[in-house]
Amino acid sequence: MKVTRKIIEIDEALCNGCGQCVPGCAEGALRIVDGKAKLLAEKYCDGLGACLGGCPTGALRIVEREAEDFDEEAVEELLHQKEEEPMACGCPSSRLQVFQPTATPCQAANQPKSLTGPGEVTSRLTHWPVQIRLVPATAPFLKNADLLVAADCTPLAYPHFHRDLLAGRVVMMGCPKFDETGGYVQKIAEIFATARIKSVTVAIMEVPCCANMRAIIRRAMEMAGREIPVTEIVISARGEIIRQGAMAA
Repeated sequence: MKVTRKIIEIDEALCNGCGQCVPGCAEGALRIVDGKAKLLAEKYCDGLGACLGGCPTGALRIVEREAEDFDEEAVEELLHQKEEEPMACGCPSSRLQVFQPTATPCQAANQPKSLTGPGEVTSRLTHWPVQIRLVPATAPFLKNADLLVAADCTPLAYPHFHRDLLAGRVVMMGCPKFDETGGYVQKIAEIFATARIKSVTVAIMEVPCCANMRAIIRRAMEMAGREIPVTEIVISARGEIIRQGAMAA
């Protein structure tokens, strides 16, 4: 059924086929075909514009016109088909994967608190991808999850990141200094609105630019109309937790 609504429009003259918009579309509505970004079908585009921030040439914009109505069930089916597609050679960037961590949260809780040997360093990662811009809001691992939103530097600074922060949580990572924060807000707001996130843990560094992650989470909750318990963990450049508790204002 055709309705008047907002939808993406692609200027092929400006599009250079870089593909940066593709992972920004949580619905999987965009693909690169013959060197240009293409909308697979109007029914897959929700018109929210999360893909806009990924375009370096300004080839994408949101317009209001008569188009096929957005079909959430069709999107779910499309994403399911993509999960089952065989992985092409190269980096699996935005291909969804769900797998068991090498130690369960229960096992992690029973492990010693000091790392005394390489055998105790085990991964708690349960999914892929992990970058905020690549994680679809409809990813199955997000449903009813305890979410960890971590600044990119935190796993390098904090030596027990997997054991203390990642165990039992679904992680998304990004840099609030170098990445386009508007796209982060839209993506996380969509996740908050659709995935029924139970709690959020925000892990940031003590440097001032990392504080932008607080504003991103707050704005996303406002946009989604959700109130979710948020815990903030601040890590020093020397790798110590210097503050942990309710997210600062």
